Amino acid sequence: MHELYDREILQRTDRNFASARLGIIGGGQLARMTALAALPLGCEVSILEQNPLSPAAQLTPLTVTGDWADPETLRQFAARVDVITLENEFVDAAVLRRLEDARHRVFPTSASIALTQDKLLQKQALVRAGLPVPAFHPVTTPEALVALGDELGWPMVLKTRRNGYDGKGNFTLRSAGDIPEAWRALSGDHNELLVEAFWHFSRELAVIVTRGRDGSTATYPVVETLQKNHVCHVVQAPAAITPELTARATEIALRAVTAVGAVGSFGVEMFLSANGDIAINELAPRVHNSGHYSIEACACSQFENHVRAVLGWPLGSTSMIAPAAVMINLLGTERAPGRPFGLARALSIPGAHVHLYGKAMCGAGRKMGHITALGQTAGDAMKTARQAADALRFQQVT
Repeated sequence: MHELYDREILQRTDRNFASARLGIIGGGQLARMTALAALPLGCEVSILEQNPLSPAAQLTPLTVTGDWADPETLRQFAARVDVITLENEFVDAAVLRRLEDARHRVFPTSASIALTQDKLLQKQALVRAGLPVPAFHPVTTPEALVALGDELGWPMVLKTRRNGYDGKGNFTLRSAGDIPEAWRALSGDHNELLVEAFWHFSRELAVIVTRGRDGSTATYPVVETLQKNHVCHVVQAPAAITPELTARATEIALRAVTAVGAVGSFGVEMFLSANGDIAINELAPRVHNSGHYSIEACACSQFENHVRAVLGWPLGSTSMIAPAAVMINLLGTERAPGRPFGLARALSIPGAHVHLYGKAMCGAGRKMGHITALGQTAGDAMKTARQAADALRFQQVT
């Protein structure tokens, strides 16, 4: 009798709180940190990833091992959750649309992903919204790049339209002489490409904007990102820019995520020129590296707000709890096991928050974790974060 009663209660509870069953496509560090934010809210988190030992899969037994490009695998995964979200923009929008047609809830939506996962369509959507972007053109032949160089000026940036990240899929063309190498490097005979005018920036900025299913928004501070070889190394929050520039960058970011129908936390990367002009570099339709600092530095992190947004819950405060914060990425330097050396030393540094992603293997430039530190000034936070980051190494055992 008690068993039947308990089952009835559980079934009724499941109906009332069905939106707490969250499925995440992708199992990397972004899914891991999203799951870490969702679990304290009572969410049941499921992961779909090819690697059964992915960073996110380590957190939940509800992991489906399979290819997210396979419609049947996606269908089976969708059947066990109530809302699906993504940790990356590599799932084809047409596949997501089929899930929506089968009445599964997917956020960001397939329409939003279609506009953002193709950089050409993304740029066109931003232009239609009246937002500033570098001049761009689709390109189908190496010969067309020569004429575009005369039109846009050298240097230019050649990009794959899809599946590029952390500098992968980008090639800076200094002159026409670089075209053959760039075309080969980006597999131009097989991939769709676009070329952009080089924006001569003095700083790179970023803003995380979380947009709810009801159109409500929560905007995080404008940050400055320090890049090397197209890979983010350091994030400083807030950016040391004027209130006027802060307001303009925030407005541009809000308009950008609205233009693509965002739901969830989106990253908006921007260029700032020496004369104060701002242009959007790219949108990321997901939680973003430039917002990792928010875990410790903000009242509600980008990850928790993403969970709230896709589940249709109220958004949390993005206010910083300290005057400044710095995040430093922990990047691999060689092929080696993912076990870090120097962890005890890093943990002994007061005020340093260590995040390790649990990746089995390290590689050159691979993001293995990050350090965040808060401070009264950016300099204070940088000193603490740098001490901890310098203590950690991922290397072969000798």
